[in-house]
Amino acid sequence: MVAVRYYCPRCRTLAVLDRDAYLSDKSVTPYPLEGWTYAAPADDYEGDAFDGVRFVCGESDCEWEPPVEGESGGDAAGCGEPFYLNFVRYEGGEEVAAEGERESESVELAEGRVPRGPSGPSGPGGPTNR
Repeated sequence: MVAVRYYCPRCRTLAVLDRDAYLSDKSVTPYPLEGWTYAAPADDYEGDAFDGVRFVCGESDCEWEPPVEGESGGDAAGCGEPFYLNFVRYEGGEEVAAEGERESESVELAEGRVPRGPSGPSGPGGPTNR
């Protein structure tokens, strides 16, 4: 078993979950993924019946720690809001996406290209009173 820490996405309080290292994490979200089933930290979440773990920040049956020093956020008491650890799911050897989940879009960065200046009027050229 390995102690793995997860941030509450709202207040940055840390949940500590003792689990087998073979599980692959997909994400931690403030909302459940559509079609995913969740266990409480005290349940047998490592079985095939669950796709992740539902935490209630500061209240679920696991160890809680305050945010890392220098992080803004709450304390070990937590905010009381639910958040979700989502495991990677596989069917037929392929990763399963959550319903409604979209692939990330690629973005081209303008590295090395410098704009000549802002677009728009070159100066104050508003109406004049004559």
